[in-house]
Amino acid sequence: MEDKIIATLDAAINLAGKLKSMAPEIARAASLLIGCLKSGGKILICGNGGSAADAQHIAAELVGRFRRERNALPAVALTTDTSILTALANDYSFDRVFSRQVEALGRPGDLLLAISTSGNSPNLVRAVGAARAAGMKTFALLGKDGGKLAGEVDLALVVPDDDTARIQEGQAVIYHILCDLVEEACSR
Repeated sequence: MEDKIIATLDAAINLAGKLKSMAPEIARAASLLIGCLKSGGKILICGNGGSAADAQHIAAELVGRFRRERNALPAVALTTDTSILTALANDYSFDRVFSRQVEALGRPGDLLLAISTSGNSPNLVRAVGAARAAGMKTFALLGKDGGKLAGEVDLALVVPDDDTARIQEGQAVIYHILCDLVEEACSR
C-alpha cells in the first residue's frame, strides 16, 4: 500500500516538473482571461464529469474571491442549471447542452473556457464552434494529446500526461495559477 502511495506522489511530482515548462503558455492564457475581463467581457466555462466540477470551481473563484478581496468578476459555469441541462439534452441532444447556452449567453468580447481530459467530447467541440460563431475567444484546458479541441480553440493548454487523475491534478494547478494572476490584475 505504501508503495502505491509513494508511486502516486512521485507521479505528481514528475508532472509538476513538466508543468514548469508550460509557464509561457500559462502566462498567455492569463493574458487572454485578463483581456476579456478588463474589456468588459465574461467567461463561460464548461466541461463534463470532473471537468464540470472544475468549471464550477473556477467560476466560484472568479465571482467570489481566490486570495484577496476585490470586485466580483463575471464568470458562469454552464454545468450548473439542471433544468437547462436536462431540457437541452432531452429536447435537442446531449451534444448541444453547452453550445445552446453559449448561443444564449455569449457575446463578442466574451471567452469560452472548455475543460476536458481527452479533448474529444462532442458537446465541448460544439460549444467551441458556437463561441467562435458568436465572436468569442476560446481557450481549453486539455490532457493527453489535446484531442479535437486542441486544434479548434484560440489557445490550448495540454497537460502532458495520459492518466486522467494526473491530468485533472495538473489542470487544477494551472487554473489556480490563472485565478491568482487574473485576480491580481483585475484588483488594480
